[in-house]
Amino acid sequence: MRSRVLMLAGLSFAGVAAVAAFAQVNRSETADAIFLGVPVTAQEIAQGNELYAQNCASCHGPDLEGQPDWKRPLENGRMPAPPHDETGHTWHHSDNQLFTLTKLGISGVVPGYESDMPAFEGVLTDAEIRATLAYIKSTWPKRQYEYQAEVSDREGPKE
Repeated sequence: MRSRVLMLAGLSFAGVAAVAAFAQVNRSETADAIFLGVPVTAQEIAQGNELYAQNCASCHGPDLEGQPDWKRPLENGRMPAPPHDETGHTWHHSDNQLFTLTKLGISGVVPGYESDMPAFEGVLTDAEIRATLAYIKSTWPKRQYEYQAEVSDREGPKE
């Protein structure tokens, strides 16, 4: 009897641990998926995945890995597309910054700076930009995700 109780307790613990691990890895299914202070649904993240594949993966890579040697300027002086996974610097920027850079392009934010990053204003709606960025954020490990959330919280919501 005692061994049966211990076995059931062990199985229960393993089940809870598996659910917690899944929620940790796949934040898109949890309530803490936030972009610009608004909860993001799993459906929006799935849409963002599709939009990323259509509009971003050709430069930033299908697995968010960026272009080779992304920290070194190309021969034309422009920077290669950085990774959007945890090895890049995307997670160092607030939601507001990421949204503005995506919508206006880097040249639209930093006058005189030449970049291959296009402006997506007129290509993607604001909701589509938010979904794409929410998808990118959903792939980050906990450390990067939490750091970026703190940066966004300090900056405050977009007006």
